[in-house]
Amino acid sequence: MLEGYRIEGRRAAEIAASVERAVGAGQLEPGQLLPPMRELAAELSVNPNTVAAAYRTLRERGVIETAGRRGSRVRSKPATTGREYIRVEVPEGVRNVANGNPDPALLPPLGPAFAAAAERGDREPVLYGEATVDPELARLARKALHADGVPDGPLALASGSLDVIERVLTAHLKPGDTVAVEDPGWGSLLDLVPALGLRTAPVGVDDEGPRPEDVGRALESGARALIVTDRAQNPTGASVTATRARALRAVLADHPHTLLIEDDHGHGIVDLPLHPLAGATRHWAFVRSVAKAYGPDLRLAVLTGDETTVDRVHGRHRLGPGWVSRITQRAVVHLWADGVLDTREVAAAYGERRDRLIGALAERGVEAHGRSGLNVWIPVPDETGAVSRLLHAGWAVAPGARFRMNAPQGIRVTVATLTAEEATLLADAIARALGPAPTRNYV
Repeated sequence: MLEGYRIEGRRAAEIAASVERAVGAGQLEPGQLLPPMRELAAELSVNPNTVAAAYRTLRERGVIETAGRRGSRVRSKPATTGREYIRVEVPEGVRNVANGNPDPALLPPLGPAFAAAAERGDREPVLYGEATVDPELARLARKALHADGVPDGPLALASGSLDVIERVLTAHLKPGDTVAVEDPGWGSLLDLVPALGLRTAPVGVDDEGPRPEDVGRALESGARALIVTDRAQNPTGASVTATRARALRAVLADHPHTLLIEDDHGHGIVDLPLHPLAGATRHWAFVRSVAKAYGPDLRLAVLTGDETTVDRVHGRHRLGPGWVSRITQRAVVHLWADGVLDTREVAAAYGERRDRLIGALAERGVEAHGRSGLNVWIPVPDETGAVSRLLHAGWAVAPGARFRMNAPQGIRVTVATLTAEEATLLADAIARALGPAPTRNYV
């Protein structure tokens, strides 16, 4: 039935991990039928309930699907949660405040920086075997990290924050391990973790960041890694305060073997100070991308961390892409060194737009959150109804299901390009959408 592949394990987690490894390696193909639970239990000499628990885990992660008496099969698109499909189709004429993008008008021009980098590349071509990180980029990155209190560590580069996080997770964890993630949190990350064959342990978030008590429970329950967004948390706009950072460090002190990953993607668009947790555990990684401040298409993120973590990521990266384009690196150096972006002005512009919408909603009795970043999070009793009513009113907002696991329902509004007039109109529309549905009289 499995064409030579032998499922292994004595515990449910081990059996599930064995199947996931085979799916990831292509040894079990999409649509392939798995053994009946009792048959596999007899083969492994375990209780059928153990196999049932393993299959349940695999279904929850989206690796397999079960069709009653026809048995369980590997899904056609295994190990994904389907969050990527939780989107609103924006009809023509509807204002899109759901996309999470920065304001193009606040991004710096890239032409001069790339022209200078390409001209240097013509004079000094980068060849195989040369250093993968531009020395001047490393110097500027270290200087900025040092100024923000991030501990010294080796540097590596990858193509964006999510690329770094994936590489760090796979460098330390194995299928079946648990990762503590923010809830609500970044939808792409919530897709990535199960796609790697890892479990998610949701951690509640308030305006000051992850709740320490939730982090403690997740780590006590066996989570081997914790991912924290320091500032501009997506979707809530949370930013870790000094008080919250101390509390989280105290929790991590009791779990020194936790893999800590910090994402500071808000660097350059946030005017709140950074309060890093880096160094609180034996293995840690701090990632800072240029996407939000300088342009999503630059695909460059800086990683620092403990020597073991960075060395593993760097080594694996060299076996794949090899390096991030040195032309791109040198273009970013020009952008940083020439000061083409006034980060304080950019942060102030986004802050004004967030505060304007939050204030307008407050005047209408609607609770909203957004201390930093591009988005405002609005708790709602019925997000499907709210999204539908707002779409009918001419506004496309992001449904909270894209970002949450156990967290209460909500909607996300991207304020990056929201004008003062639009903020008032949108606040009115949201207040109406959250009010009682109009009654109808039938005669």
